[in-house]
Amino acid sequence: MLRVEGVQVSYSGNPALAGVDVEVGATETVVVLGPSGCGKSTLLRAIAGLEPLQSGRIMWDDRDLTNRPPHERRFGLVFQDYALFPHRDVARNVEFGLRMDHVPAAVRETRVREVLDLVGLQGYEHRRVATLSGGEQQRVALARALAPSPRFVMFDEPLGALDRVLRDRLLEELRELLDAAALPALYVTHDHGEAFALADRVVLMRAGLVVQSGTPTAVWAQPADEWAATFLGFGPVLDADARNNRAATPWGTVAVSGPDGAVRVVLRPGAVHLDARSERVATVRRRTFRGDHVALEVALDGAPPVVLHAPPHTAPEVGERVGVAVASDATLVYRR
Repeated sequence: MLRVEGVQVSYSGNPALAGVDVEVGATETVVVLGPSGCGKSTLLRAIAGLEPLQSGRIMWDDRDLTNRPPHERRFGLVFQDYALFPHRDVARNVEFGLRMDHVPAAVRETRVREVLDLVGLQGYEHRRVATLSGGEQQRVALARALAPSPRFVMFDEPLGALDRVLRDRLLEELRELLDAAALPALYVTHDHGEAFALADRVVLMRAGLVVQSGTPTAVWAQPADEWAATFLGFGPVLDADARNNRAATPWGTVAVSGPDGAVRVVLRPGAVHLDARSERVATVRRRTFRGDHVALEVALDGAPPVVLHAPPHTAPEVGERVGVAVASDATLVYRR
């Protein structure tokens, strides 16, 4: 379906995209994940035809769209701020693209009802958008993008302004909507929770480059490098020396593969756990109740602190000394 080949975009001589390759298959949802300023929104705008390319191509079914204007690409786009028209009601917002395509009024009216039904806003045609909640406005923006029957739809951090509870609910609904519409989609976010909840495939970006691409399971299981691991929330990172496929760290000895030498060991969440039988003893520095568990920040001399979880009824108090152990298979190892 969509193929981005070697795309480069610069602003005032500074590269925002430095040769990016991305593919999106039929009915596939690809999430571009990365920190602010990495170029992910620029990539989306380049695909939409809103940013000129210094080099590279935008291909659709082996047809070159690089120099086609945005309206000829038939791509839908949903912005973070929704970009709705406040002086128009829901129906007039949703039909905007159809009106620009000179679709007859009767056909527009039918299509508006169809897409509002799809996004769960039946009967909202005459509501003013200013009276809608953030989640409802997000659905109107999605309905407007879907109304002209695009062959591909893109999302630029559309849930960034919503609270966590609403965001989680809309993520589930969005996944169901994309499956129902059978549309390929490209979704941009800086939130790895969003990415893994929505994606068929994750594309991880840093500084205008693609660092890694794969299924959520594959990316989570083996981040491409230390930066990718820490961006996904793993850590802390420990310096160690590998000898005979083992590396000793302040938190314990872990298995490594490859030649001997200096390595960086990244602890996965849950790598360190309480173990009363362990000779390695740490001090509880912070204790935070989380409902079904207590988060404990524990520290060893000469090592960065780690957070581990304990049941509320058995969790030690701040200042207590506790035995800890590291699960060797819950670590990532990279050459220093």
